[in-house]
Amino acid sequence: MAADPGQGAVLRLTAASCVLRPWRKSDAASLVEHANNHKVARHLRDRFPHPYTRAHAVAFLGHVAAADLTTNFAIVVDDAAIGGIGYIRGSDVERFSAEVGYWLGETYWGRGIMTHAVHRLTQHLFEDLKLLRAFALPLADNRGSARVLEKAGYEREALLRASCVKYGQPRDQLLYARVNPTWKPGPREQEEAPPRK
Repeated sequence: MAADPGQGAVLRLTAASCVLRPWRKSDAASLVEHANNHKVARHLRDRFPHPYTRAHAVAFLGHVAAADLTTNFAIVVDDAAIGGIGYIRGSDVERFSAEVGYWLGETYWGRGIMTHAVHRLTQHLFEDLKLLRAFALPLADNRGSARVLEKAGYEREALLRASCVKYGQPRDQLLYARVNPTWKPGPREQEEAPPRK
């Protein structure tokens, strides 16, 4: 983990072929350029619109800036935001897990960028945030996403039949996960554990 020069403690994660950093308002044009693609949107949740307009980009960038989200990162190559990656942390008994989601502009597919980004984000989740588990739910026909996860060390755990609806059609999802092999419970978790008999 490193900070951008001159920006204090801004989270910046460096991967082999890209950088993960917070979104900026200046990313709007690049965001529209790479997000406005049906081949990208068809594999994502409905909150990712298609067509993806400048108004969508401005609204999204305003939202992440106002919320001060350090859970949602731009994937940057050659100073351009070409995709996004983030996570949603679980709660209650699932508070040590996080769902990972991502997308990449079609121009950059097949270069290993997303594999590096997923690996680096997962490293951040495990080493910096001390999470136990990271998981992803790609659509079952999204072979590229499944390959990314496998190359990033995730294992397929399940096929979730008709677990979502996209464009009005029931769709299967895959469950991929990676478990932190060095995870240990903190003092709070040890205090909450019931006494052993």
